[in-house]
Amino acid sequence: MTASQPVINDPHYTGGMLGHPKGLNVLFFTELWERFSYYGMRAILILFMTATVVQGGLGLPTEQAAVIYGAYTGSVYLASIPGGLIADRWLGPRKAILIGGIIIALGHFTMALPMVFAFYAGLVLIVCGTGFLKPNISTMVGKLYAPGDNRRDSGFSLFYMGINIGAMLSPLVCGYLAQDPGFKVILKGWGIAPETCWHFGFVCAGVGMCIGLAHLLWHYKLLEHVGMPSKKSGETNSSNQDTSSGTSENAQEIDEEADRFLHGGLTTDEWKKLGAIAALFFFNVLFWSIFEQGGSSLNLFADKFTNCSLFGFNFPSSWFQSLQPVYVIALAPVFSYIWLKLGDKQPTSPAKFAFGLFFLAIGIAIMIPASILVAQGKVSPLFLIFVYLVETMGELCLSPIGLSTVTKLAPSKFQSLTMGAWFVSPSIGNFVAGILSKDFKEDASQLTMLFGKMAVATLIAAVILTLLVPRIKKLMGNVK
Repeated sequence: MTASQPVINDPHYTGGMLGHPKGLNVLFFTELWERFSYYGMRAILILFMTATVVQGGLGLPTEQAAVIYGAYTGSVYLASIPGGLIADRWLGPRKAILIGGIIIALGHFTMALPMVFAFYAGLVLIVCGTGFLKPNISTMVGKLYAPGDNRRDSGFSLFYMGINIGAMLSPLVCGYLAQDPGFKVILKGWGIAPETCWHFGFVCAGVGMCIGLAHLLWHYKLLEHVGMPSKKSGETNSSNQDTSSGTSENAQEIDEEADRFLHGGLTTDEWKKLGAIAALFFFNVLFWSIFEQGGSSLNLFADKFTNCSLFGFNFPSSWFQSLQPVYVIALAPVFSYIWLKLGDKQPTSPAKFAFGLFFLAIGIAIMIPASILVAQGKVSPLFLIFVYLVETMGELCLSPIGLSTVTKLAPSKFQSLTMGAWFVSPSIGNFVAGILSKDFKEDASQLTMLFGKMAVATLIAAVILTLLVPRIKKLMGNVK
């Protein structure tokens, strides 16, 4: 056991939820409320931009709103690179998370002001704040576990469930405040212009981030040990250690240092592992470019072409944004249990990625018959209900596994920076998602073509990745 590994009898290491480290509890709830703020605003963002000025929106055409949406969601992830670098070199992940949360809250409250300038300024602040928080909180989750700990993927699945609890609740609350006719009547009764309802949704997102900050500060000291060297259990005096063993370890360290000098500061093994990350990076881009249609083209489809009524109950179109988080909450424990149960027999990380792409292809393909039926009027909400269900199964095979895999493969000296670089893949994916959603038209044949192309491209990528799994696994070395 190395000095950087936590020990099994350390209460920090086993005293958390379901036998996981205590720090997971803190990071779980902090991320829950941060995601509440992000997904609450995201659920109404493109709807606010495309709503007419009379309705309180910006009155932008769909093409322009889609580009802004893609640029914003892409920049949120792109900002993870400087955020990770600053944390690695100066702040450390714990302080970076705190600073990021404060900036995010300021961004949401700025968007609450009914001015166009405040809207764009708020988006910029949220991008900057998320750049600090997003990569570093994921890095800290990884640092809770020792190398080779089989609980790591399970821990990330639980962490991912926390993300989705926040993502589930926020569209319901923020969507109600932004869209519900009943709330507009309440505002009118208070003497407030009902078309300002959108900004109450933005305020709610800011309040969620403040709750997350309060929780983090309350348990701030619990994260002091994360990533710090722990005392070895049963440590013996150096004079009693086997001399030949020590000599062997010293020789290995000398070889590794020489290897780093010859390969730009990294060993050959570390470069290979970075190669594996790069390969998965490409497929992660494709996954998110299709998956993030949920906030853009699928969100518009829900608003314009879907009957927002189920069993006689009418609801805002933004409530569809809660479906995927609900599915994650229901299925994440199942997937976590499956990975734990399989243990060493579970599929490798690249294989899980391939499963994720197959599920995504099936999910977006369901939109083909839904688009065909648009010519006859608004379609059943069951289409989107099933699309989000299947896509969520793909998400659980890919997203938390990607985070876990990066923490296992990243060089120890550049973990936060590597995680920041990894978030460039969903950043590019979100940019592409915005570009793709520009082609959203109120025409059945064009919608069928749009979603059909997405389904075919995703299926081809899934097949290619399946064929590449053995090669990627070889680059990963002893990491599964």
